[in-house]
Amino acid sequence: MKAYLGLYSARLETPARSLKEKRALIKPALERVKARFPVSAARLYGLDAWGFEVVGLSLLGNDPGWVEETLREAARFLASQGGFNVALEAFHLEAIDLDGLV
Repeated sequence: MKAYLGLYSARLETPARSLKEKRALIKPALERVKARFPVSAARLYGLDAWGFEVVGLSLLGNDPGWVEETLREAARFLASQGGFNVALEAFHLEAIDLDGLV
């Protein structure tokens, strides 16, 4: 038996002129993604930079198709939130062996 871990990371570029302004764009967008999709979200890198930030979404499940599609839908939703551009993005799907647990 396997579990599947989906990871999405993206570099978001913003026109923000301060850290407070950038946080006001990105943090609510991540909260909306978490409210709409069963994902975890984190601000990963660039927290002290004005013009960009790297964020990540993760999802764990037993169906690789569902994990990948849900993560892609969440990524599209994040990109549609406005106020920033998705400059780079990456998706990863990892199979985790559960044979020792079941």
